Amino acid sequence: MQHFPIFLSVAGRRIVLSGGGEAAMAKLRLLLKTEARIAVYADAPHADIEKLGLEGKIILTRRALRRGDVLCAALFYAANEDDAEDARVAAIARAEGALVNIVDNLEDSAFITPAIVDRDPVTVAIGTEGAAPVLARAIKADLEERLPVTLGLLARVGKSFRHAVETLPLGRKRRDFWADYYFKAGPKAVEANGAKGASAALEALLDQHIMTAQKEGHVDLVGAGPGDPELLTLKARKALDEADVVIYDRLVSREILELARREALMINVGKEGFGPSTTQDEINRLIVEHAAQGAHVVRLKAGDPTVFGRLDEEIEAIEDAGISYRIVPGITAASAAVAQIGQSLTKRGRNASVRLLTGHDMKGFADHDWRALAKDGEVAAIYMGKRAARFVQGRLIMHGANPDTPITVVENASRPESRVLSTTLAELEPALSRSDLHGPAILLYGLAPRHAAEVLTSLDLKEAAQ
Repeated sequence: MQHFPIFLSVAGRRIVLSGGGEAAMAKLRLLLKTEARIAVYADAPHADIEKLGLEGKIILTRRALRRGDVLCAALFYAANEDDAEDARVAAIARAEGALVNIVDNLEDSAFITPAIVDRDPVTVAIGTEGAAPVLARAIKADLEERLPVTLGLLARVGKSFRHAVETLPLGRKRRDFWADYYFKAGPKAVEANGAKGASAALEALLDQHIMTAQKEGHVDLVGAGPGDPELLTLKARKALDEADVVIYDRLVSREILELARREALMINVGKEGFGPSTTQDEINRLIVEHAAQGAHVVRLKAGDPTVFGRLDEEIEAIEDAGISYRIVPGITAASAAVAQIGQSLTKRGRNASVRLLTGHDMKGFADHDWRALAKDGEVAAIYMGKRAARFVQGRLIMHGANPDTPITVVENASRPESRVLSTTLAELEPALSRSDLHGPAILLYGLAPRHAAEVLTSLDLKEAAQ
């Protein structure tokens, strides 16, 4: 992000614009929505700019900008549609302490003007850092359709009532009040009786919330999916938006963590195979402790919490504490990985079942029914299998598995940095070691990628090693 988005206070402050043509008028249409004092300098101003000056909406000076004209200005716009003149006036403005924007000159501008959706005092600013103005306009058009015109009225009424709401305790209690107002009682009252109805609804709603006891704590056990935020379920996104506390695993992607409420307490309890880890007892204690204090806790797990997520241990701790909970499933890594290689976990005439296995458990490398898995046509998704690969390879070959059985290793399934290694049971090691995979990976036993493009193969690795 090269431009840091802020909302600058300009009420009563000067904004200076140099230019009198169409580009200047385009900027004025936006600037006139503010409460700033707007000064325009132009030799030959557009007729519409002349009219604004006569109406007193701007201070129009019919000459080119000079030194001293930008003193005490918060912002300055160079819109002369002449590169040399824009450069001249921009130099004056910088010297006199204003933030400078030169129309259609991103590199020499200190700030950019975003596309704006105006529901005063609710303002949505959309920027693409100059890369895609057409995209910004498309997003603006979409938001204009989605946001009701009454939103600004609700926000203005709510703003005037904020001091009264301070009688409610900070946190979940106060947030529930505002959610009820903006999404339930407020819109209904405005539709029925306008601004007066919204004010009356606020007073009645506050009395109701004052008399209502603090909600008890709750825990959502949420699957974050394989990492792509677009694969997160709607229910999971809603839980993150409402959470007071988010207790998350190491493998949950940064993009998904950023979907949580900014005010939420974020607690990293990441576990790392054969490395430093937060104990399960400590995780259980944190979940119960925060929920017992009335917080809405989201226990955020990579993938699906019902698949190798130690879900039962956390549920038992929650139930023992008498706290309500809900399980929000997510897309498991096996589903994301097999979709990425263009295959399916089951196929008519090949396999009527699929095994989800773990490469190691609490006691070390996990043992399974290797003889059954070694039969032709069997398919398995092996989680946490990188470190156990040699063990798995040895057990399967020892029990009669075909050495040419395909194995596909998918690292960081669904993420932009994902890599796919296509190999066989016989070549799994040393191919896996040569591939230098560092991220979380899942082994798909019995499946090869449908298409070879952009797939790292055992042959590639052999050639690279030579």
